[in-house]
Amino acid sequence: GDSIHAPHRTPLQTLHAFLNQHLSDAFSMLHLLHIFPYSSDDGFSVTDFRAVNPELGSWDDVAALERCHDLVIDLVLNHCSRENLWFIDFIAGQKPACDYFIEMEPDVNLALVTRPRSSPLLSGVRTHQGLRHVWTTFSNDQIDMDYSNPDVLLEFIDILLYYIRRGARMVRLDAVGYLWKQPGTCCIHLPQTHAIIKVFRDVLEMVEPGALIMTETNVPHAENISYFGAGDEAHIVYQFSLPPLLLHALYAGTTRYLQDWARQLESVPVPPDCTFLNFTASHDGVGLRPLEGLVPKPEVDAMLDAMRARGGYISTRSNSDGSVSPYELNISYFDAYRNPEKDANRWQIPAFMVSQVVALSFRGIPAVYLHCLVATPNDTLGVERTGMTRSINRRKWDQSELESLMENPDSETGQVFRRYRRLLQVRRSQPAFHPEAPQRLLSTSTGVFGLERSAIDGSQRILALFNFTAATQSIAASVLPVDLDSWQELIGEY
Repeated sequence: GDSIHAPHRTPLQTLHAFLNQHLSDAFSMLHLLHIFPYSSDDGFSVTDFRAVNPELGSWDDVAALERCHDLVIDLVLNHCSRENLWFIDFIAGQKPACDYFIEMEPDVNLALVTRPRSSPLLSGVRTHQGLRHVWTTFSNDQIDMDYSNPDVLLEFIDILLYYIRRGARMVRLDAVGYLWKQPGTCCIHLPQTHAIIKVFRDVLEMVEPGALIMTETNVPHAENISYFGAGDEAHIVYQFSLPPLLLHALYAGTTRYLQDWARQLESVPVPPDCTFLNFTASHDGVGLRPLEGLVPKPEVDAMLDAMRARGGYISTRSNSDGSVSPYELNISYFDAYRNPEKDANRWQIPAFMVSQVVALSFRGIPAVYLHCLVATPNDTLGVERTGMTRSINRRKWDQSELESLMENPDSETGQVFRRYRRLLQVRRSQPAFHPEAPQRLLSTSTGVFGLERSAIDGSQRILALFNFTAATQSIAASVLPVDLDSWQELIGEY
């Protein structure tokens, strides 16, 4: 919501003007992240779930954006801020919110709980009834909600419907995998969590059948796709393995693991009316858990060492045995491809663009992070200012500075934005890129990656071929399904 700033306008108004001027024919849907008042975590410690942060704008600004785009709004349903009035009532012992949170004695054995952070799982808080310890999965300013209390579930169903009334076409369920807590279990992906998502889906199908649910579960692939359920949970699931797989493939110059994963995708059918969200970067870092079981650990470690040399940070999580392991790579996805030691960095933009076009080619819905679109470099000053490593990929642009770079054909931003916008315009008119259009992996060498997409009505087929190396690669004619003499090249400049 505050990625672009300009004088005399709210950030949401500035975003609206920027989209209308530069991207009116490129996107149909807009995902607004953390538009609510908050106390920490760059928006994800929400103090009021039904208000727009006045530093960003107002619900009127959101409505103006909704008139031009379908909107995605976040439902941060696992936790709330310490400054949320619900938690103030908990401290005071006031009904009903005093029963909205999970109290736990500090001597309870919680060793099996899956942790996304290295911070303490329980946080002490002084209440009118004395010292209490509450469950805090992510930080001591993010107090987990107790969904075993039906009042909590009803409260969040009401908030879900409020966002739909405010114009949301899709609601993203933030950190939903951790929703249900049960000591003695891993407390992630529990059956009760899946049941709650089904309830949300059933409610929306009754009152707003066109609305969509997207789950955010940055975990290994098999766990991630469990949130489709039997086609009765999420409509859309993030393709979390795609960003780190693409980064590794282009870093190592081999598509071996990317091909193996894509072959697995073809073997597991997606339920009807469900699909993937294909992306390469987001407001968070590049998740590393989705690489588990896909890329050998020594190869992941070698890539992470290279990413540190390119200015990146590695976040860790606590394991049940007391050890820590890499959880997330924090780096600008554009600078992840910056390699001054290789031909004076001449391959950064080509390699980065390959990663983006692959994501645009996969079956599903493509999502483009603003900072990929404009080739934002590492924001090291942002990290110093906030003390958060995720700030490296959350730069706040001045609109005039950004547009000056976009208009300069020699700048990195200008080169990437010009190519990216043209690719998006070309893609939108191709029926073979419908989210549900069939996809087939081509059997290529490990330096090349290839997909065939076919329009649902059979009117078009597209071959998408990618070179993941800095050398020319040959493709055997037998790999291709047709004689290319009768085909048209769509991109033209590559």
